[in-house]
Formats: sequence, C-alpha cells, structure tokens
Amino acid sequence: MRYAIYYTPPHDNPLTRLGSHWLGRDAFSGEKFTQPALEEVSRERLHALTPDPRRYGFHGTMKAPFALADGRSEDELRDAFAEFCERMPAFDLPGLAVTRLGSFLALTPAAPLETLDVFAATCVETFDAFRAPLSDADRERRLASGLSDRQAAYLQRWGYPYVFDEFRFHMTLSSRLEDEREAECLKRDATRYFASVTERPRAFASLGLFAERERGGPFTIIDFRPLKAGVSTREAQQGTVNV
Repeated sequence: MRYAIYYTPPHDNPLTRLGSHWLGRDAFSGEKFTQPALEEVSRERLHALTPDPRRYGFHGTMKAPFALADGRSEDELRDAFAEFCERMPAFDLPGLAVTRLGSFLALTPAAPLETLDVFAATCVETFDAFRAPLSDADRERRLASGLSDRQAAYLQRWGYPYVFDEFRFHMTLSSRLEDEREAECLKRDATRYFASVTERPRAFASLGLFAERERGGPFTIIDFRPLKAGVSTREAQQGTVNV
C-alpha cells in the first residue's frame, strides 16, 4: 500500500479530461477510456507508449509515492492532507507546453516559477513524517537509473531524488521513448491534442491524495481538495470531493 500527493485539476476540468483520455484511464473513478486517434501515432501504439503514466494517473508529482511509516494511519494522513490544503494558497502557473524531458514526454510550465518550487518543497517536507524508509529494492532500483551525487543524497534523505533544486514540475504523457523519430511524432501529436489547454496561464488550485492499494496496481484518488483561495481561485471554487 502506497500513497502519493499529486497536483491534479478537478475531475471536470478540460485539462484533466484531455490528460485522462490521452493516458486511457481516469484516476478519479478508475474508468478506462479508448485513447484518442492521432495523426502520426496509431491508437494502438499510443497505448503501448503510455503504460507507466496510465497506472499512476494524470498528475504532477508533489510528494512521490511512499508507504506509511510505522505508527501512522491513513486517517492521520487524510487529516494532514486536509489541513495542508486549507492553509496553502492557490496561485497561477504560466502556460503549460508539451516538452521532451529526457526519454519521456510531459507537460511542463513555459517558464520557471519560484512559488511552485516553494510549494513542492513544502509538500515534501510536510509529509515526510508519514513516509516509511525506502526498501532496499526500491533504493537500488533508483540508484541503478544513474543518479548524481546530489540526487542520491536526496533519495537517501527524502525517499525521492527529484526534490528541491532537482525538482521540475511535469505532468507525464509517456513511458520511456526509445525511438527518436517516434518520440518526435508523438510530441507533435501531443502538441496538437493539448493545444486548447496549453500556452495560457492556469490555476494551481487543488491537490489529490492518491493511493496504490496493491504494489504495481493503479493509483486512484482517495481525496481531492481545493487549496486556500489565493492569487488564483478559478478552480478552487469547484469544492471539496471525497472519493
């Protein structure tokens, strides 16, 4: 059993709908979808290129998946999550853009934003008391991916290598892409597909508490909450949803 804290807009937000259909699964309901017909990459190939993000659900990582520490309960985590959302103010993101991040495709902010980086760091620190230490297998798996010394130190201390100055907000759109030509085709398809929700400011105004009930199974949203009304309230008015 693992949990994660991810950014996600509300269930009925156009970005959420587009992202869920792109991946083929809705993290709110668990419903599976037929993925879209694209211009350059076939529907069958898109399915083959998205198994990892489909399992995790459409999201941006704030606190990476973790097992609960001894003595901690899901109810305590839910209470802490609710309190965090009540006190952390919403803000605006710069427009999102389809980007190649190493070997995979993602939606990323068009420009750096210190407010977002501070928010992510606060989330990492706040919920670390709920995190059990990494298993040896998980630690070795991460180290085998080729981490820098700083990333390895973050992995040891925080259970995830891409935090603080190593953090880069992204909403993953593919698994690892091995073929360069195919990767460029998929990027063009994704740019067209997400055109209606990219390249414009967007509210960062809600968080989801996700759970993986069985290791290797799908992550689903068990609680969704708006952030405190702040710079942006366009999405915060959607209300609180417990699922």
